[in-house]
Amino acid sequence: MLILKKYLADEIIDHCKREFPNEACGILAGKEGKAEKVYEMKNADASPSTFLMEPKEQLCIMKDMRNSGVQMTGIYHSHVASQAYPSEHDVKMAFYPEVSYVIISLKDDKNPVIRSFKIQDGKIKEEDVRVG
Repeated sequence: MLILKKYLADEIIDHCKREFPNEACGILAGKEGKAEKVYEMKNADASPSTFLMEPKEQLCIMKDMRNSGVQMTGIYHSHVASQAYPSEHDVKMAFYPEVSYVIISLKDDKNPVIRSFKIQDGKIKEEDVRVG
């Protein structure tokens, strides 16, 4: 289960809407499946159908997390025109089996949908998201 405070969920949704029509991406940091901080990142692909975290920015964030005593609990990105479910590309790029992969669907931009998944060895398993 991924636990996400309401203000963090709002922050993620706001980031995704600002990056529209391209996918937004970022990292969630915290402990034991509980997100405590959102790191908004640049989508180096600048694409409406894929995302790639900018490597230097990702390295800086990893250092900040280590110095702050938190760990990467999730990676989020948006789907601008499709449901919140991992694409084939998302599965191929899922390099961290221990983290949650959070997808925000903006298909209905007035009602964004947040879903979370564990992706390991190409297998997708949805997990509960508790926002509150």
